[in-house]
Amino acid sequence: MNFFHTLAWTGISFVLFTAMVAIVSSLKTRGDNLETTEGYFLAGRGLPGIVIAGSLLLTNLSAEQLVGLNGQSWKTNMGPIAWEVGSLFTLLVLAYFFLPRFLKMGAMTIPSLMEERYGKGTKTMFSLVIVIMYSILNLPVILYSGAVVFEQIFDISGMFGVTKFQAVAVLCVIVGIVGGCYAIFGGLKAVAVSDTINGVGLIIGGLMIPFLGFAALAAATGGHGIMDGIRYIVEADPAKLNAINAWNAPEPEVPWPLLITGMFFNNLYWWCTNQSFVQRSLAAKSLKEGQKGAIFCGFLKCLGPLYLVIPGIIAFYLPTIQDKLAAAGSQAIDFAYPALISAIVPKPVMGFFAAVMFGAILSSFNSVLNSASTMFTLDLYRSSINPAASDIKCVKVGKIYGTIAGCISIIIAPFVMYAGGITTFLNSMSQFVSLPVLCTILGVFLFKRLPKYTPKVITVFHVVLYGLFLLVKPCYPGSENPIHYLYAMAVLFPVELIIMWALNKFRPGEAYEIHDVGAVDLTPWKYRHVVSIVGVIIAIGIYILFSPLGIAA
Repeated sequence: MNFFHTLAWTGISFVLFTAMVAIVSSLKTRGDNLETTEGYFLAGRGLPGIVIAGSLLLTNLSAEQLVGLNGQSWKTNMGPIAWEVGSLFTLLVLAYFFLPRFLKMGAMTIPSLMEERYGKGTKTMFSLVIVIMYSILNLPVILYSGAVVFEQIFDISGMFGVTKFQAVAVLCVIVGIVGGCYAIFGGLKAVAVSDTINGVGLIIGGLMIPFLGFAALAAATGGHGIMDGIRYIVEADPAKLNAINAWNAPEPEVPWPLLITGMFFNNLYWWCTNQSFVQRSLAAKSLKEGQKGAIFCGFLKCLGPLYLVIPGIIAFYLPTIQDKLAAAGSQAIDFAYPALISAIVPKPVMGFFAAVMFGAILSSFNSVLNSASTMFTLDLYRSSINPAASDIKCVKVGKIYGTIAGCISIIIAPFVMYAGGITTFLNSMSQFVSLPVLCTILGVFLFKRLPKYTPKVITVFHVVLYGLFLLVKPCYPGSENPIHYLYAMAVLFPVELIIMWALNKFRPGEAYEIHDVGAVDLTPWKYRHVVSIVGVIIAIGIYILFSPLGIAA
């Protein structure tokens, strides 16, 4: 009876929270005009700052982040906080540099900016590449990581007597169908509203984990209470709490020079020019609200280490899950966080936490799917296939494409199990397109006379050299450890900017000027400077805490 009682509580709390998100999202979007491209794809340019902040966070914060970053810290140390705390600085760049220009130009998609500056060929090239990447890389990884969490927490394979692969495959289908319904039938506003609600739940649920973990660790090591668990980790091995790694640290560690070079350049792409992220900011009702959203999201990212990195450290020390992780072998890095959840979360609360995780998975999946549909419809279908298509036709095509892309990702997702370390896999593969997109957009703002063929030159140069880097796998001097892939970004980005500068100077094209199309009010947020300075101080303080100057001494 106890088993069925626990299962009933889990199921009821899961259904109630998930239903609440769906109902509130439906009520908030009732009466909205979803038959225009701006209404469906950009929420009618009416999103306030708090919704933008929540949607930005949840678009980035999926089960892939929870599983991947905690897995990295389990295997290494506190170094993975670079993906979280470091994002604050690039969100400030979005608020101060990119967003005012995006909104001034009235951009609906990143590729549409490329067309205005470089022509239709450039837009089509990048749209096609990004849409394919979303469909066969980003979406499958999101589905797989979410399925892994549910499989590990609820032991679906053991419950139904199937293999882990089969359990993951079934879960991918379920998550894919539900997530697709938000993106396909509700448009961006439904996605953004559900993101915000799930964001509150995820912060509550996510912040609960380290405290439960510390208490469990204290009990397992002869202590009492949360403080004894914290004390045990601090005293056991201070190096495990160090976020500043050696310059030649192997993956998935992040060498310290990359914090201000390759990692920063990578984050610029994701937060400032990646369609699935930037689309929330493009839907701002004004520059003021857009800046609020970006800066507030930066503060939320500084909380990330609490639930995205520290639980992995706890999992490393918790004796009750070591046997499980040892049995997982090479896949242990992806099972560390789910194993911790299964071990420490009280059964009556498990349904709420499962609903929160489900929301995080849905938020990332439907956000990326919505962005892929937006680019396919506006930048490929309306631009190259049917220029005369009406808004109603475009929305219909977007829904059809979203359905097809969702099905493709569901088919691919279970096979990500064999990729080995989902965060490293996703990030290293996305680098093929990251810098070309970033440089192309920067070219719009930094160089007035770039020739229109510049993006093609940069793309070919980058893909060839980065592809050679991955094939050759050069090692650090005197070591057998391959050089971190972000070092390639640290070198290629400035080189590509130099190439653009040279083309602008010695092969100048027609002069280009940015014009204000009057899409939204461009008055900046008057408190942006003060709030940003506070954020920078917090971020630097976190790094000092997790360094040899702090508790990692």
